[in-house]
Amino acid sequence: MDLAELRKIRRELHQIPELGFQEFKTHEYLLHYIHSIANEHVEVKTWKTGILVKVSGTKSKQLIGFRTDIDGLPIFEETGYDFASKHPGNMHACGHDFHMTIALGALKSVIEHRITDDVLFIFQPAEEGPGGALPLMLSDVFLEWYPDCIFALHIAPEYPVGTVASKTGLLFANTSELFINFKGKGGHAAYPHLSKDMAVAAGAFISHVQGIIARNLNPLDSAVITIGKMTSGHVQNAIAETARLEGTIRTLNPVVMSQVKELLQRLAKGFEIMHDCHIKLDYGSSYYQVYNDEQFVQRFKHVTKKLGIHYAEAKEAMTGEDFGFMLKDIPGFMFWLGVNSSYGLHHAKLKPREEALEVGVNTVIHMLRELSMEGKIS
Repeated sequence: MDLAELRKIRRELHQIPELGFQEFKTHEYLLHYIHSIANEHVEVKTWKTGILVKVSGTKSKQLIGFRTDIDGLPIFEETGYDFASKHPGNMHACGHDFHMTIALGALKSVIEHRITDDVLFIFQPAEEGPGGALPLMLSDVFLEWYPDCIFALHIAPEYPVGTVASKTGLLFANTSELFINFKGKGGHAAYPHLSKDMAVAAGAFISHVQGIIARNLNPLDSAVITIGKMTSGHVQNAIAETARLEGTIRTLNPVVMSQVKELLQRLAKGFEIMHDCHIKLDYGSSYYQVYNDEQFVQRFKHVTKKLGIHYAEAKEAMTGEDFGFMLKDIPGFMFWLGVNSSYGLHHAKLKPREEALEVGVNTVIHMLRELSMEGKIS
């Protein structure tokens, strides 16, 4: 598939970003394209808005998985593209339009030029939330086609086109959403002693949260708690009866994630006594760390050398990816694909260079062939 066709697909997908488990137009588009290139060696199954495509090999000893995510983000696009999002308030600001296009390009190649082993292309919904990987893995569809190994990619605005990056071991952090609801007693602003002010309670809680990291965890155990949103009250002259904090937790160790949540619960109990209120914590979606298998990373390096693509040694990041659930149970790895954008992931002006599409497709195809060369990995 040449760059012109890849660019066309990417731009069409870019215009229809949809949120997790609502990717109906995306699902329809992908199915239509997949059926247009399928032959007798291809089987297709669906799960919710996700799609699994199995291409049989010529003499298979294993099932190699390649996963792409398909959802968008609730962001108003500001790229100025003439092919910008047609869904106001939604945008492919994390590059999933790129990921899907690369998967389709690799799928077409594997259909036309079959490799030895079976290949499973996984078009997974809801990566940005509430999380599609774990429930997909528990589905009958996935259990029937359970890969022996698996890999995935993610665009990286900070790397130039023609560069890929990965590393052995931890690549992405453990992550968890964080929602904290406060319930006190409202009242007139002139009589604060007759009320239980949740604006004050929530504000104080934010300050104390930072002490969890600074004074309770080993400094060598990296962790972050960020409160990104606070809402409280309705009018300027009334005591706020309720408040809500929304944030995220990031750790480089799953044990530390459990410790942070336990410390948050203890802090909440103390604040309930101090402010005579009720506090409820909800952790929303939690993603497991992305941990790369060493032998797969080494074979990936070998592929990049053969292709003449520059390989960079990545550093672990506090970003989250629910592909970590797949790598928890299935050996494999994830890599960064350089797309050279001035604006980063989740930014309204993210503009990846489309030349990276060809690099991504070629890399995926050659990695599939590399994994198929020696049969099943023990």
